[in-house]
Amino acid sequence: MNRTIKSALISVFYKDGLESIVRKLHELGVTIFSTGGTESFIKQLDIPCKPIENITGYPAILGGRVKTLHTSVFGGILARRDNEEDQKTVKDYGIQFIDLVIVDLYPFEETVKNTSDEKAIIEKIDIGGVSLIRAAGKNFNDVCVVASRDQYAELLELLEKQSGITSLHDRKHLAAMAFAECAHYDVAIADYFSAATKQKHFQLSFGQKHSLRYGENPHQHASFYGDLDGLFEKLNGKELSYNNLVDIDAACQIISEFPDPTFAIIKHTNVCGIAVRGNVTHAWEAALAGDPESAFGGVLITNQTINEDAAQKINELFFEILIATSFDDRALEILKGKKNRILLQQKKSFYPVNEYKRILNGVLVQDADTQNFAEWKEAATRYSSNAEKEDLLFANIVCKHLKSNAIALVKDKQLIGKGCGQTSRIDSLRQAIEKAKQFGFILKGAVMASDAFFPFNDCVSVAHDAGITAVIHPGGSVRDNDSIEFCKAHDMAMVITGTRHFKH
Repeated sequence: MNRTIKSALISVFYKDGLESIVRKLHELGVTIFSTGGTESFIKQLDIPCKPIENITGYPAILGGRVKTLHTSVFGGILARRDNEEDQKTVKDYGIQFIDLVIVDLYPFEETVKNTSDEKAIIEKIDIGGVSLIRAAGKNFNDVCVVASRDQYAELLELLEKQSGITSLHDRKHLAAMAFAECAHYDVAIADYFSAATKQKHFQLSFGQKHSLRYGENPHQHASFYGDLDGLFEKLNGKELSYNNLVDIDAACQIISEFPDPTFAIIKHTNVCGIAVRGNVTHAWEAALAGDPESAFGGVLITNQTINEDAAQKINELFFEILIATSFDDRALEILKGKKNRILLQQKKSFYPVNEYKRILNGVLVQDADTQNFAEWKEAATRYSSNAEKEDLLFANIVCKHLKSNAIALVKDKQLIGKGCGQTSRIDSLRQAIEKAKQFGFILKGAVMASDAFFPFNDCVSVAHDAGITAVIHPGGSVRDNDSIEFCKAHDMAMVITGTRHFKH
C-alpha cells in the first residue's frame, strides 16, 4: 500500500547530510516539524519549519530532557490510517498526522570512548529518540522512519525517484534498519552498566556491516561487523576476505606482545616465522628464514616503519597482506607494484579483552589470554642463562599464539621450529625439530616452549638429544618431577610458569 509523505518530524544530533533531505521535502510541499538545534539548522536554510511546541503545546523542559514525549506527537505517529477508531480519536483531539520521522540517537558509544565522566555519559542515554523510532517503526504500515545519517542517501533517492510516495516494502525495510539501530544502542548501554550487574543474557552488537567476497570457502556467504577503519588505513590491494581477517586478527594479537623491532609471518592463524632484531630489515630476514616455505601467501606484520630496503626484500616474496605502523614513500611505490597485494597501515595496537565462540546451540565467552606467566620458577639444578632467559620469554609468547598442542623452538629471539595442532605433544616436538633441520638451523643452544605440561619426560629427552638446553612450560602434571629430574641429570635449565596457554 502506497503512502504520500505530507508531514515530517526531524530531530537529529548529527546535521551533516541533512540539508539535501530537507530541501527535497520542502520542494515536495511537506510540512516539517522540528526541535531545538535541528529547528535552527532548518530555518538557517530559509526553509519553513514548525517547532514541536505547535503540536505539544509545551516547551522543552528539564534542560531538554523532555521535548517530544507527548500524546499528540505519538498519536500522530502511531495512528493507523485505515482504523476507524484511530481516525475518530485523531479528529476528536486535533492530532496532526506525522508521515515521516527522521531521528538519530545521542552519541552514547562515542561519549563512553571519550570520557569517564559518568554524568556526561548518562546524559547521552537517549529517551525520546528511541521512543520516536520505535513508534514509527511499529507503524511502518503508514509511517516512514530514518534512524541514522547512514540511511540519508537511501531516503533521498526514494524521495527523488518516487516524489515522496512510499511503498509498504520501502517503509518496512526502513523500519527494520531503525529497529537494528535501537537494538545496537541498547546493547551499548547495557554493556556500560554490565560491570555492576550479573547479566543473564549474552549481548553483543557491532555496527558497520562489511559484505565479504565469501566465507572460509567460496560457497559460504560472509560479512564482517566492526570498525576496520578505526584500526587500519588500507593503502593498496583488493577487498579483504574472511580468511584474511582471521589471519589479520592473529597477526595483530602476536605483534602487540613485542615492544622491540619485530616481524611476524602468519599462515592459517599460526605464526610460522617471527624474530626480534635491531631494525625492520633484519627482523624480516630472520622471520622469513624460520620457514620460507610456509611464508608463501602469508600475512606479514611488523611494529616498525617499512623502509625502502625492507620493501625491496619483502617484494621478492608472494604474500597476501603486509601490515605496518607506516610506510616510507619509496617503500609504498615498490610494494604497490602488484595491485592485488593488500597493504595496511595499523593505526593502533590491538589485543582483545574478551573472546567469543559459537558452540552447540549457544556461545562461549572467555577473557582473552593476556597473561604470559604467573611465576618464574627455575626448577632444575642449573638456572637459565641471561641469553636463555630472553629466548625463553620470547618462546613462551610465541607458543601462546600457536594452536595446541604447541611447541616453539627459539634461538637468538628467532623462531626456528614449531609444531602445532597435533594430537600429541611429542608429535608437535618432532614436527618442530624436523622444521628446524629442514631449513638448516643448528638446535644446539636453542630453547623450547610448550603451551601445556609434559605428561612424561619423553619431550625433554627428545629435546636434549636435539641439542636444546633450556625448557619453559606451565607445569602441573602429576609426573612433573620426571621431566625435572631429567633436566637436572642432563644440565638443562627448566622454567615452570604456572600458566597454561591452550589455543583450541
